[in-house]
Amino acid sequence: MTTLLTYGAFDLFHIGHVKLLSRFAEMADEVIVGCSSDEFNALKGKTCIMPYEDRANILRACRFVSHVFAEHNWGQKRSDVIEFNADMFAMGADWEGKFDELSDLCDVVYLSHTEGVSTTKLKRRVLHRTPGLRMVG
Repeated sequence: MTTLLTYGAFDLFHIGHVKLLSRFAEMADEVIVGCSSDEFNALKGKTCIMPYEDRANILRACRFVSHVFAEHNWGQKRSDVIEFNADMFAMGADWEGKFDELSDLCDVVYLSHTEGVSTTKLKRRVLHRTPGLRMVG
């Protein structure tokens, strides 16, 4: 049984998220997701449209995800790999090289994102089509 661990905010869950999680599920028997808490996103200077509980519940409903837990800080990844006995740590290609230090515990892989799809692009599109709205964070 192989276990893959990944992280993200997963705001405005979209087809890019589904495709990435599907690819992760093809690589492992279990896909465990650390969903960034609202407090951690604030520390990173990010503002999510949806609160943590909603984002976590959407992830829990996704058939490619085995387990969801809160990500509270950058430093917890090493202990999470150990706690979940992860065989793989996987992130999107935009994080390439950022977590290579975990390779002493498990395989570290970075996968490309779905071309043309991103939460940032979705937020911009909504703002462009809705006069008076502005994006914070």
